[in-house]
Amino acid sequence: MGIRPLQDRRVVVTGVGIVSPLGNTAQSTWEAARAGRSGVGTITRFDPSDLPVRIGGEVKGFDPGQWIDKKEIKKMDSFIHYAMAAAQMAVEDSGLEISDATRERIGVYVGSGIGGIGGIEYYHSQLVEGGPRKVSPFFIPMVLINLASGQIAIRLGLEGPNSCAVTACATGVHCIGDAYHIVRRGDADVMLAGGAESAFTPLTVSGFAAARALSSRNDDPEHASRPFDRDRDGFVLGEGAGVVVLETLERARARKAHIYGEILGYGMTGDAYHITAPPDDAGGAVRCMKMALSNAGISPSEVNHINAHATSTFADKIETKALKTVFGEQASKIPVSALKSMMGHLLGAAGGVETALAFMTLRHGVILPTINLDNPDPECDLDYVSEGARKQDVRVILKNSFGFGGTNASLVISRVDG
Repeated sequence: MGIRPLQDRRVVVTGVGIVSPLGNTAQSTWEAARAGRSGVGTITRFDPSDLPVRIGGEVKGFDPGQWIDKKEIKKMDSFIHYAMAAAQMAVEDSGLEISDATRERIGVYVGSGIGGIGGIEYYHSQLVEGGPRKVSPFFIPMVLINLASGQIAIRLGLEGPNSCAVTACATGVHCIGDAYHIVRRGDADVMLAGGAESAFTPLTVSGFAAARALSSRNDDPEHASRPFDRDRDGFVLGEGAGVVVLETLERARARKAHIYGEILGYGMTGDAYHITAPPDDAGGAVRCMKMALSNAGISPSEVNHINAHATSTFADKIETKALKTVFGEQASKIPVSALKSMMGHLLGAAGGVETALAFMTLRHGVILPTINLDNPDPECDLDYVSEGARKQDVRVILKNSFGFGGTNASLVISRVDG
């Protein structure tokens, strides 16, 4: 029995949902990002005064009761709260109707990089202080990463494919890319896909700080995340969720849905080099972008915007080198946005939120800015849209996300005209 080929059905995005340090909806996040605001401040989730890093991009004023039955809230870690909110917003935005006739063909693919670390820390302390009777029977499903997808499916009654990717900072894009293939090959007609993260705990911040991965600009949090800047000193931890609704173009047109854009191609590669650092030649990222472009049937010359991974670490220069390798002389002419400059690094949620914003860029024809680029690194010399949001006709976008372990993900998305 041979391998069944892809159906090659065209896959579009018809809805987006976002919870982020910039806002608790897609629209509020978009407006803040377009204005070039920072969502980074001093950590309030716990007392960070004893830690070397005391800043982060926290979600603010979020009420899980708006999206989840109150009796269910305590059964879930906050990354699941964010995921469920973003998913329901995306469904509402898409106008998607879920019925007995359609639910078996609608699935969920929402992952996380770290998952329920908050629940793990809390119940470990309960166990140490009060013994095993202090541990909730809901503890395990509270913290499992695939329960983001599971709880979304239960809430919405979705009986199609249900899984997730867990690939550190590349999680969101891998989830969307994998879901794209699920729809494309005919295993589902609609997928909700993206990433969620909520990792503001003393252990997580201490671990990243010990690895010297985080910015320590504690007295200037709004300017701490500065991708491509000569004075960058590490990434800023963030949290949130981003989910998009993927469906076939034929189905979307039949129900007269508004279409944000189409996913044309998806690439995924591994560096096989180091647990946290990319190779100096950027080989894995180069192969990943080339794979996405080849999968899309798009030449580098057709790309007119890049939504970069750009974490505000030394790796920014490696991504710049990769872009130059893939796009050659054209690289300097393509606007590159680094959205982590405003939100911090949302880890497993980053790719979901940033991809959702990339689709909004297609809709609005506005390229979001890179803030805090005051002194460009000489090795980072592309057009990073540092002057503020730019009104521009955008047709094809390349989106990158790279993760610990040397895992790489790239998407090629485009506008759908007509």
